Amino acid sequence: MQNKKVVVIGGGPAGLMAAEVLVEAGVAVDLYDAMPSVGRKFLLAGKGGMNLTHSESADRFAERYGTRRVQIEGLLRDFGAPELRAWAQGLGIETFVGSSGRVFPKDMKAAPLLRAWLQRLRHPAHGAKHDGRGVQFHMRHRWTGWSEDGRALRFETPQGEVRVSADAVVLALGGGSWARLGSNGAWVPLLVERGVAVAPLLPANCGFDVAAQRRLPPEGQTLPVQAVSAPAGWSEFFASRYAGMPFKTVAIRCTDGHGRLFERKGEFVATATGVEGSLVYAASGLLREEIIRTGHATLYLDLLPDMPAARVLAEVSYPRGSRSLSSHLKSRLGLEGIKAAILHELLSKEEMHDPTTLARAIKALPLQLVAARPIDEAISSAGGVLFEVLNADLMCEALPGLFCAGEMLDWEAPTGGYLLTACFASGRRAGAGVLRYLKV
Repeated sequence: MQNKKVVVIGGGPAGLMAAEVLVEAGVAVDLYDAMPSVGRKFLLAGKGGMNLTHSESADRFAERYGTRRVQIEGLLRDFGAPELRAWAQGLGIETFVGSSGRVFPKDMKAAPLLRAWLQRLRHPAHGAKHDGRGVQFHMRHRWTGWSEDGRALRFETPQGEVRVSADAVVLALGGGSWARLGSNGAWVPLLVERGVAVAPLLPANCGFDVAAQRRLPPEGQTLPVQAVSAPAGWSEFFASRYAGMPFKTVAIRCTDGHGRLFERKGEFVATATGVEGSLVYAASGLLREEIIRTGHATLYLDLLPDMPAARVLAEVSYPRGSRSLSSHLKSRLGLEGIKAAILHELLSKEEMHDPTTLARAIKALPLQLVAARPIDEAISSAGGVLFEVLNADLMCEALPGLFCAGEMLDWEAPTGGYLLTACFASGRRAGAGVLRYLKV
């Protein structure tokens, strides 16, 4: 099939996986990337331990993709968590299931997997389908769109512009987060100009800014919109002492205007202007959309999720004699440090000394969130090329021969291996789609 040439643009998991499917079928593949080397975001994601995928049931796994469950679930049927683990094993990378159900390489590192993968892509085994020609990599080639007649791809390189023609193209350009690693969303206007519908790129798995409040709303009510128009961020006192410190063993609860409820136990971190961390990231899609819809979102924080509300009230109401309130909360409830500090941050002196109000705040302290942090700070992004303008093989209906894969598609998922798994799966689907398109 050396008479067929395919260009893959983007050297992340989705692009590399599409290239693998194609080169194994004997198709000549040229992969272009703007960075000096491929897989940069992949390597960064593995810096603290390479979380490849998750071991939970297929049904529960698919739920993680929210409103795009149907589309992503279709991809996972072909290449889900079990297939990904088997694929890694084929590269000589053993995996194991951690205590949280997440799946990691045995050595917890991303680099050995990427090295083995690139070796196989560059030097595939000879076989009946191909002559051993591997993927040809072209680094420092930034895609800038099409030629005037729409037939050639244009790339900006250190040596000047290069134009390339191909029988089919796979775009795997990432979303809008981590611009310094290549995912900057610069492809959006290029596709929109060619009639491809793209949902705006938005931060996902991100932190949020809070509007500092000094008043607890009446039970069953939230603060009015005008109450959250104050400058975002904690007080100078709280930020200077507690930014970077974790809220451990807490729970959060939030709902949106459509009645969707998020409720989970875990931990997160205070920042200079708000909150971030795993528990907040898990709820970020709901919180972001509510802020877009109304201008703010309310997150209710349970500081003692393992203690019933009735007991909290009893302990707060217990006579404290000459002890200070801080000493009382520490001895009766174990509340100290950042947990005690946030109560002082958000409650008035009168509220702190009213047992009923204080107990209610300990179990459901409202944090008013007014803005998601900038997309370039986010772990991932939402939005992208709409599935509705793609066929089942992820080919653009308006541009036959052009396929899209990875995070540039309109979906989002929490951390925990879900992001990577869907990127791998979409890359495989796009690669297989190219083969069908070319009738290979």
